[in-house]
Amino acid sequence: MADTAIVDVDGTLVDTNYHHALAWFRAFRRFDITKPVWEIHRAIGMGGDQIVAHLAGSQVERQLGDDLRAASGEQFAELIDEVRPFAGAHDLLADVRDRGFRIVLASSGKQHDIEHMLDLLDARGLADAWTTSSDVEATKPAPDLLEVALAKVDGAGAVMIGDSTWDCLAAGKLGIPTLAVRTGGFSVDELTDAGAAMVCANLVEMRDRLDETPLAAAD
Repeated sequence: MADTAIVDVDGTLVDTNYHHALAWFRAFRRFDITKPVWEIHRAIGMGGDQIVAHLAGSQVERQLGDDLRAASGEQFAELIDEVRPFAGAHDLLADVRDRGFRIVLASSGKQHDIEHMLDLLDARGLADAWTTSSDVEATKPAPDLLEVALAKVDGAGAVMIGDSTWDCLAAGKLGIPTLAVRTGGFSVDELTDAGAAMVCANLVEMRDRLDETPLAAAD
């Protein structure tokens, strides 16, 4: 039985996917590489260690990977003050906690970014733990981030809440069911094909449907 909710942050709790897509577009352009923004968006949800090779190939990763990640971070820092939480984000976390679950916020971002998001969500009193990219060698779609998240609270089992196909794929590798929201810009078919057990339009709908999910009540 699940005793832990592992909750993705970017695109799930806070409206950042398109900010990240634009940051990566500008980072690539800094090195005279042009990747269509729609292609970049399809990769958002992967960690920075994965996305460069995925979008531009292994040679670009070898030559420019660290520089591109640094540039993307700089570009995102210029946009972070525009980021807002999704409606219902704080209340969903509070409801899940009230039902007896531990909560781990699973972010593949940097420490200063997750600290900012915690304050934006007023979630420091709700989350039992959180992750950053420094906790793992490989981020989503590798399952490492979820393994660390569960270990941080000594959880026996988990349910994933996420917005991207990469969340679903990572969770599926550990046999963890994913409850997905469409706020990251992925379609119902894309999310279900990637393994989502349920897809909601947004967090408000998910909160209303918690009794239909493994997060109805902790064992």
